[in-house]
Amino acid sequence: MTEIASMGEFALIKHLTEKIELRNTSTVRGTGDDAAVIRYEGKDVLVTTDLLLEGIHFDLTYVPLKHLGYKAAVVNFSDIYAMNGRPRQITVSIGVSKRFSVEALEEFYTGLRLACEIYGVDIVGGDTSASLTGLCISITCLGEGEKGNTVYRNTANNTDLICVSGDLGAAYMGLQLLEREKTVFNGEKDFTPDFAGKEYLLERQLKPEARKDIVDLLRDNNILPTSMIDLSDGLSSDLLHICRESNAGCRIYEERLPIDYQTAMMAEEFNMSLTTAALNGGEDYELLFTVPVAMHEKIEALDGVTMIGFICEASAGENLIARDGTEVPLTAQGWNSLA
Repeated sequence: MTEIASMGEFALIKHLTEKIELRNTSTVRGTGDDAAVIRYEGKDVLVTTDLLLEGIHFDLTYVPLKHLGYKAAVVNFSDIYAMNGRPRQITVSIGVSKRFSVEALEEFYTGLRLACEIYGVDIVGGDTSASLTGLCISITCLGEGEKGNTVYRNTANNTDLICVSGDLGAAYMGLQLLEREKTVFNGEKDFTPDFAGKEYLLERQLKPEARKDIVDLLRDNNILPTSMIDLSDGLSSDLLHICRESNAGCRIYEERLPIDYQTAMMAEEFNMSLTTAALNGGEDYELLFTVPVAMHEKIEALDGVTMIGFICEASAGENLIARDGTEVPLTAQGWNSLA
């Protein structure tokens, strides 16, 4: 293993970034200068930042560094797609302790570069620093949106349909599975985790994907959402963001929540409420969006999109309609790192 100190900061940065290839014409200058140069003409420029801290957002006991690099990039791409935009560039800053080798950081960058290759994004800069508290990752993503087609959280309208892509709760159940096996492991040398038949849950937690395909699907069908957000903190928390920033209420139906078979089986195994996992689990990185009710037939014809309810007046509140018809107020019980 190569100690980071043996290379020094600038040599390390050059080593980690020398294989980066630029793909976007808007990237005039990437790594290797005091600042990146990015040029947009007639576009909305979108900017988002995510901070990931070891022990808070990830556990390296069961998260491979290559997967972590991939996920760190993708969660930023997801924010740009949630604005109906396209991610184009990222900057990557890391704080790293002495227990990490150069080879370990290479693994992280391998995952990072793979995500950028798949989604067509350029790495254009960043920073490195020593850390006394484990691995710290900060990624800023720049994207572009077409003027007039950028979608916000605060523009949902009364009677709009509430729609969600994919399925809910799988990432959370994958996390519960990993945490269980970590507890069972407890440092044993010949331990083999029990992951058979649960691969989908692990992939959703360790290697999520941003829903570029859904943004493309909506565009191809001439559907412009009235509001949109990505599901990072959980359906309940993120839907409440839309409602409160749009000064609106909502009704969603428990029976309409899309849930994968593996998620349901894992929830039963853990004796856990499946609806709670779907509402509050977080890290699904699906797209939650609203459309005018007149688009009902168009949305119904789309693969991978489910209508789960509708927007109503703020005075009606934000409620889940349970299977027995009772109304349960939605509460923000999703991920909160400060709790």
